[in-house]
Amino acid sequence: MSARRGDSSASAERAALVALLRARPGRRGWAEITAEVLAAGSAIAVWEQLVPPVLVGPAAESDALEAAARQVAGWTGQGWRVLTVLDEDYPARLRAIHQAPPVLFARGHVARDDVAVSVVGSREASVRGLDIAAGVARGLVARGVTVLGGLALGVDAAAHRAALAAGGRTVGVIGTGIDRAYPAANRELQEQVAERGLVLSQFWPGAAPQRHNFLMRNATMSGYGLATVVVEAGEQSGSRAQARIAVGHGRPVILTSLVVARNDWARALVGRPGVHVAGRLHAVLDLVDQLIGEPAAAGAAPSRLASC
Repeated sequence: MSARRGDSSASAERAALVALLRARPGRRGWAEITAEVLAAGSAIAVWEQLVPPVLVGPAAESDALEAAARQVAGWTGQGWRVLTVLDEDYPARLRAIHQAPPVLFARGHVARDDVAVSVVGSREASVRGLDIAAGVARGLVARGVTVLGGLALGVDAAAHRAALAAGGRTVGVIGTGIDRAYPAANRELQEQVAERGLVLSQFWPGAAPQRHNFLMRNATMSGYGLATVVVEAGEQSGSRAQARIAVGHGRPVILTSLVVARNDWARALVGRPGVHVAGRLHAVLDLVDQLIGEPAAAGAAPSRLASC
């Protein structure tokens, strides 16, 4: 990663990266472009290498970079923060995974070294599942840990709301453009998360919800967080995908016994390195304590849930 740059230089780098992602020289994918930019430490250097004037022409090269600069300025003018993998305050854990998004759009407070744990699960969660999600979120807040979710219905929403109610930090990673809310029913919740925590998107503004977006979002959540807690999920749940992705990232996965009892995919993960099963809420939080290397927060309210 390149050293800290001045505002004008950083803006030029952002514009060059956006131009690369738009042009995709040599039909490169975003992951390949990201890797080349990180290796070079400069999007401008990669642009000059891949889009030489002899192939494109000075006017076209200038137009592409200027158009990208205008677009970035327009985004920031909307009040959105534009972060690239070259920026110092790009989330550090996220940068370490191979699916690190080259660009992030943010609303709220960005914390480079955020200590966060994903709390994910079914959109059609049971009352028991919603109670567990809220209990885990409150326990994380008591430990000073950020509650990370996807701003989906069900478990995600319950965790976000419990974190906000407890006065803690929560981060929502969405599967649409930063200017959209999906589902619409969570629009007000998304605004609250942006005002008191952080909302992140890895997609261009205006991007509509698409199935593959949510798989990409799950990879980003896994990379951003210290661990993933799967509260309740079905056989085809997106939480299943995040659990598997997290195992691939070498990030701990905590499955409640509720998930393991009901899903073949969860039972198949049991025994894999870094995969834990928690039968009670305090067991989930004990595992979190081990991960953050600190004892349970003094005065944290005891769980009233009999089991997970």
